[in-house]
Amino acid sequence: GGPAGEGLDKLHPGESFDPLGLADDPDTFAELKVKEIKNGRLAMFSMFGFYVQAIVTGKGPVQNWQEHIADPWNVNGFTEVFATKFTPSNIK
Repeated sequence: GGPAGEGLDKLHPGESFDPLGLADDPDTFAELKVKEIKNGRLAMFSMFGFYVQAIVTGKGPVQNWQEHIADPWNVNGFTEVFATKFTPSNIK
């Protein structure tokens, strides 16, 4: 053989991974690509929420969730944002 990767698609050099054959139909494949992009964007937005929550409360998402489950009426997004005295100098 020649150089490694010769004759392969430059965008997807390892070929596509589709063991279930979900991409056999071009229309379904186009729909699945859009769904994957939307799923990735939702995941990035969720991580942004975790970062903001950690900055505002100074705690991680699991600890915030545990405190909310223990007392949902007094520990929620509304009370945490508006009831805390958040200043950027509190960031460590």
